[in-house]
Amino acid sequence: MDDLLQKAFERASTLPTDEQERFARFLLAELESEQLWAELFSRPESGELLDRLADEALSDHHAGRTQPLDPDDL
Repeated sequence: MDDLLQKAFERASTLPTDEQERFARFLLAELESEQLWAELFSRPESGELLDRLADEALSDHHAGRTQPLDPDDL
């Protein structure tokens, strides 16, 4: 196990049981999500879809249908 991961688990082990459970559920959900995204992006059709979405986004931007993102408004 990586040293940083070991340190994170050691620190998590000092949390109250309910917080440990919450952390474990979060971590497992993140790992499952990452696996799903990796599988989706590995499909041949995903490259075509991303290209199409990028073209649509650029078209919207050039047509003036976009706004600058202001992190303070999130």
